[in-house]
Amino acid sequence: MSVTNMNVPEAIKPTDDCAVREVLDLVGDKWSVLIVVLLGRRTHRFSELHRAIEGISQRMLTLTLRALARDGLITRTPHATVPPRVDYELTDLGRTLLGPLSALDTWANTHREEIRAARRRHDQAS
Repeated sequence: MSVTNMNVPEAIKPTDDCAVREVLDLVGDKWSVLIVVLLGRRTHRFSELHRAIEGISQRMLTLTLRALARDGLITRTPHATVPPRVDYELTDLGRTLLGPLSALDTWANTHREEIRAARRRHDQAS
């Protein structure tokens, strides 16, 4: 970047190492944010999460929990009981995500109607 164009970012190529893109890949899907928010309240069992998140299939819940565990955001603790019990909870890293998610929630709720109105105007003009 030259001194005269300090405010103009260089082009980002899809293959570049981009921390924001990487984080959005972690939580940008349909279910991860809901799971993180629920686990931010307390530890949950698989069945509790499944009941609490309307519309999620058992398979999608399993895949999402695995991805969040792989990324270090949650822990999975199996218990040797009958029937088997597995608890899920946020890690310290996962808890650091609650602040930004809360800010995003506040922003979304503050601007929801404005965004909907903009969409209606755009759709009517098209």
